[in-house]
Amino acid sequence: MASASVAKEEDNKLTLYSYWRSSCSFRVRIALNLKGLKYDYKPVNLLKGEQYSPEFLQLNPVGCVPVLVDGHAVLYDSLAIILYLEDKYPHNPLLPRDIPKRTINFQATSVVSSTIQPLHNLSLLNYIGEKVGPDEKLQWAQSVIRRGFTALEKLLKDHTGRYATGDEVFLADVFLAPQLHAAFKKFNIPMNEFPVLSRLHETYTAIPAFQEALPENQPDAVH
Repeated sequence: MASASVAKEEDNKLTLYSYWRSSCSFRVRIALNLKGLKYDYKPVNLLKGEQYSPEFLQLNPVGCVPVLVDGHAVLYDSLAIILYLEDKYPHNPLLPRDIPKRTINFQATSVVSSTIQPLHNLSLLNYIGEKVGPDEKLQWAQSVIRRGFTALEKLLKDHTGRYATGDEVFLADVFLAPQLHAAFKKFNIPMNEFPVLSRLHETYTAIPAFQEALPENQPDAVH
C-alpha cells in the first residue's frame, strides 16, 4: 500500500517549465503560490534557444514557456494552465462567483494576454530590431504598453478596491502584476502616467505570493 501511495503522489507532482523574465511564466507562478501548490521549477533559457530543443518541443510544440506538467497532464499557455489549476484545485479561487465581476476579470486578462504582452514579446522585439532597427524596440514596446494600459485604466477605474476588481485577489490581478512589473522595471513606463495601475502595482509588491514569483527571485535569475 505504501509503494502505491508514493507512486500516486509522484504521478501528481507538479513541474513548471519556466524562464525567470517570462511574464507568462510569472502569471503561473503567482497562481501556483496563491493556491499554495508546491512545484518543481525547470528553467528554460529563452536567450539560448532551449525552448526549441527537441525535448522541449515534445512538451510544447509552440516552443514557448510556461509548461506545466501535472502527473500525466502536460499543459501550455498561461491562461489554459491557470484555468486548469482553478478547476482541479478550487481552493483559494481566482474567479469570483459574481458574473459581472467575473466578466471584468476576463476582460482585463484578455487586454493583457492578447493586446499587450504578445506585441512586445522577445521574438517580436528581436524581429523589429533586425528588420527595423535596435532603437525601435523600446519605442514599439512602450507604445503597445501605453495603449493597453490606457484601456485598462478605463476598464478598472469603477471596479477597483484594494485589488483590480475589489478587495480579493482574482485572475485580473494575476495577469496584471507581471505586466506592470515589466512595464515599470523593464520598459521604463513612468508610473504616474497610470494612477490606477500604479496603485495596484504597489499593492501587489506587498503580497508574499507575488513577491515569491518575482523574476529576480527565481533560481535561474541573472542579477
